Amino acid sequence: MTSDGYADVLVVGAGPVGLLLACELARRGTSFRLVDKLAAPTNESRAIVVHARSLEMMERVGTVDALIASGRRATAAEFHADGERLGRIELDTVDSPYAYSVSTAQTETERVLTERLIELGGTIDRGFELVGLEQDQREVRAALRGPDGSEQTFRSAFVAGTDGSQSTVRAQVGTSLEGSFKGERFLLGDVDADYDYSGDAFHMFFSAGAPPLVLFPMLGERARLIAQLGDGADEHATLEHLQAICDERAPGVRLRSSHWITVFEIHHAQVPQYRHGRVFLAGDAAHVHSPAGGQGMNTGMQDAFNLGWKLAAAVAGRAAPRLLDSYHAERHPVAARVITNSTRLTKAATVEHQLERRLRNLALHVAAGLAPVRRKLAEQTEETDIAYSDSSVVASSKGRHGGPQPGDAAPDVPGLEPALHSVLAANSDHTALYIAGSDGTPPRLSLEQPGLRHLLVGGASDGFDDVLPDPERLVAERYGAGSEGALVIVRPDGYIGLRTSLADAGAARAYFDQIYAAR
Repeated sequence: MTSDGYADVLVVGAGPVGLLLACELARRGTSFRLVDKLAAPTNESRAIVVHARSLEMMERVGTVDALIASGRRATAAEFHADGERLGRIELDTVDSPYAYSVSTAQTETERVLTERLIELGGTIDRGFELVGLEQDQREVRAALRGPDGSEQTFRSAFVAGTDGSQSTVRAQVGTSLEGSFKGERFLLGDVDADYDYSGDAFHMFFSAGAPPLVLFPMLGERARLIAQLGDGADEHATLEHLQAICDERAPGVRLRSSHWITVFEIHHAQVPQYRHGRVFLAGDAAHVHSPAGGQGMNTGMQDAFNLGWKLAAAVAGRAAPRLLDSYHAERHPVAARVITNSTRLTKAATVEHQLERRLRNLALHVAAGLAPVRRKLAEQTEETDIAYSDSSVVASSKGRHGGPQPGDAAPDVPGLEPALHSVLAANSDHTALYIAGSDGTPPRLSLEQPGLRHLLVGGASDGFDDVLPDPERLVAERYGAGSEGALVIVRPDGYIGLRTSLADAGAARAYFDQIYAAR
């Protein structure tokens, strides 16, 4: 076995999660090697939905426009049962500059991310399979089998396992998925179809005595259908079988041709720990769950987005141990919630007793008529309610303030030009957001931190990296800053790490000390 090179991070698996992580490392100048055992990218469309929170993330990576252009926007979710529409949940009510989902084939998501990775100077080493892994306190040594069958040892400071539900990295660190292992089987079809349902919405169909069916409209006449199969059901992956299911559960869907049809089984499970020393698990390597809500790929990509800046800080020698530990602490509960919600949805969709179905239908109809419930369901679908308020690397807010709190995503402010979300997204490190007081007196800069960008809103002063005019104090109102203003530290992933007063530079220094001080 030969020794062949070193990189700060070895990323195993070049699906959407691995590609996104590689982009995050590349744009921070962190050396990496991205390997995948497949000789060429998959031609299977697989996961197809990118939700609002992931679109916000894609803006920071520099891929959001290309991704949106590749797919179809969905601004609502509709629920149907026994031929009737039970309700419609508007998704464009969520607090996001991208208040919708985009339906696009996973092949397109991978294409967009690959093109961006190449722009950033990255490459993918295909045909390399991980066959061994060992680590100590200084490095990780990975045994890779190349396209010609020869093996090499590759050294790195860290390894990220983004190699899917059959993860070799997961097996090499000696952990496994834990959860429900009564597998759910699905018939998935990527088809050309006509349908008597609105093209601006996802559609979920419940029917008597049958599991659910989900319809995701895509660009043009293309659509994705995901039909859960009942126990003992026919498993033929044919257009005719899928049409028969549609006739039973979603009348008015007429299939013409298929791009891809398959039967697959999935479990609801996740690993107990996402970090194993210098090795980290992300995406399906760390958690698997039902495809019905379209959240699996989104959850995985957001894993990578959370992990990328932390690994870059560790490689640069800046990260305290708690910063890397926070990856598991922040992301494990997110996947756990997805698993819980998808399990509940499956149980609700598959009730067999007639009275239970009537109660379920009534509950959905009533829920869809209540604005607070609609909004909560929209936020869960678009993942805009994800927050890290319990994280050990998020500072507690001093006093009681309105507006977003530490751990929340930093919200955009409608009506502000240039858009706040675009200004924040342009920075790959932390941003100190100084919201000037009502008297317009700008704060004095007394906070120094490598990579920190200083953004002043609502004032005019030299010495700031950016100054945004805000004569109507829209940012102050949206952030609940009041007349005295506020200092908000926005993390590289767009979440708020600290909120304090303009004069409290000490709190900001303490925040950075806890995540960056080596100890």
